[in-house]
Amino acid sequence: MVLEEQFIQKCREAFNTFDQDGSGTIDTQEMKLLLEAIGEAPSEEELFRFMADVDEDGTGEIEFAEFLRAFEKQRGGAQELEDELDTIDAFVALGGEPDKTGYIDTQRLIQVVKDEFGMTIKIEKLIEEWDKDKDGRLDYREFAAIFQ
Repeated sequence: MVLEEQFIQKCREAFNTFDQDGSGTIDTQEMKLLLEAIGEAPSEEELFRFMADVDEDGTGEIEFAEFLRAFEKQRGGAQELEDELDTIDAFVALGGEPDKTGYIDTQRLIQVVKDEFGMTIKIEKLIEEWDKDKDGRLDYREFAAIFQ
């Protein structure tokens, strides 16, 4: 999911408001003020953890791109979409259709687990458990539930 232009503009305005020294970055003290302004009251430890998580390049300050990614992550959009695309890719690789119709080839799944991954789990038993409608096949919904 791509962030909407209007949302990006609001983020830019918030960022600029709290970038009090006009440096183009938000330091820890400025971030504390920003979080307090949106109703958060972070402890020093929470603030440290938040800054460490958002400050991807380790400068101790947050650039606008990092700030935007933090909001994107908060909204969960990017990761959820990426996860779903990965699940669809796996579904298709195992015999399903890109539009989430069809069924995976359970024999192919068994082969991948045992031969390609070298795992000795009882995959047949797991397939039985995942097959919620007990039709002997896994549709997209049943397959995707494996990764939840």
